[in-house]
Amino acid sequence: MSGAGASGDGAAWLPSANQLAGDFPLANLPYGIVAGASGPGIGVAIGDQIFDLRAALAAGELAGLPEAVRAACAAPTLNPLMGLPGGWRSELRQRLRSLLAAGAPHADRREQLLTPQENARMLLPAEVGDYTDFYASCDHATNVGSLFRPDNPLLPNYKYVPVGYHGRTSSLGASPEEVRRPCGQRLGAKGEAAPPEFGPSRQLDYELEVGVFVAGGNPRGTAISIAEADEHIFGLCLLNDWSARDIQRWEYQPLGPFLGKNFATTISPWVVTAEALEPFRCPPRPRPAGDPAPLAYLDHAANRAHGGLDMTVEAYLATAAMREQGFAPVRLSRANLQVLYWTMAQMLAHHASNGCPLRSGDLLGTGTISGPGPGERGCLLEITLAGRQPLALPNGESRKFLEDGDEVLFRAFCERPGVGRLGWGECRGVILPAHAPASA
Repeated sequence: MSGAGASGDGAAWLPSANQLAGDFPLANLPYGIVAGASGPGIGVAIGDQIFDLRAALAAGELAGLPEAVRAACAAPTLNPLMGLPGGWRSELRQRLRSLLAAGAPHADRREQLLTPQENARMLLPAEVGDYTDFYASCDHATNVGSLFRPDNPLLPNYKYVPVGYHGRTSSLGASPEEVRRPCGQRLGAKGEAAPPEFGPSRQLDYELEVGVFVAGGNPRGTAISIAEADEHIFGLCLLNDWSARDIQRWEYQPLGPFLGKNFATTISPWVVTAEALEPFRCPPRPRPAGDPAPLAYLDHAANRAHGGLDMTVEAYLATAAMREQGFAPVRLSRANLQVLYWTMAQMLAHHASNGCPLRSGDLLGTGTISGPGPGERGCLLEITLAGRQPLALPNGESRKFLEDGDEVLFRAFCERPGVGRLGWGECRGVILPAHAPASA
């Protein structure tokens, strides 16, 4: 992801791709994996349709592209495409734009390569070998720290090192999905004065995040410099890091998150490419006066100039009763990726700085995205002050944390005058009751 980018203008021959408020115009063209009759295959979102790359390849629409590109287009995951050189990925994108642009010759024969999105079942975009979740929002870290350590909300290392933990790839799922309430150890009513209990989480939460897919990798024992980190970013998805706060609070000392986090993570099925996001790059949020400058391996002129991304992210909630009564989902928060304390390039460069080998298809989560305002808090833990101030809902219900039947919905978009708008569709998950705890 470099700083310069072409304008996002241009119309498609498909009318639904030209709607001003739509997520999938010609300037977007995100990739996803569709469960087809002949097996999983790569699709490209355009308007309300999906353009089938495997069918396009068979129809000769991708003739002349490098053999490795055409092979990647026939793959059942995005991993081979993520591993291609950036120039070849750009060549494929330009071909797709030419095939779908208004006035393209023989557009009528390409209609048979389209499938309505509403009829498609989407799968995980990639085979994710490793998943790491960061803690890149200083506002989120401060808000959460203030709830439990009011005199010392931020630990001393926070403003020097992008903090993260390794997640569980087997628990990743593509939206929309059902999420089972987890069981685990949690403190009882007497707190630490009594032994913990085991049972369903009473403080289930969501976390509004963005996922970053890695393009290419680095051999074990080598690093990725901050100067080249953007070249290893394939694209972005939405990410919900479901969290059981009561389990997390009991277990996180001394080694960090474990069962409170590893039961489910939901991501959006569409991955918006770095190239599509170029026009929305921006400087990161300025660090407050007195904060330390990043260490040299995390500092670069290009990152200071356009390491941020002007991307609006939103979280919505619809309870089971709200859906039955016809209430629309209520928006709980709206924030911007630009507010993060650590940029995507800094997270990636830090991850590989010790020689850790990253691979195509690895997933990095930003951590909860929260801004400085009360309407910008990216999880219920922050919104309700750990349950002390319940959230009032439009149908008269209230929530401290998520209840069974609740549905959480994420949306996001980039928009700029003269450039246009693009989005990610939805990242949706509904809470199911816990299974009965296993007996001895």
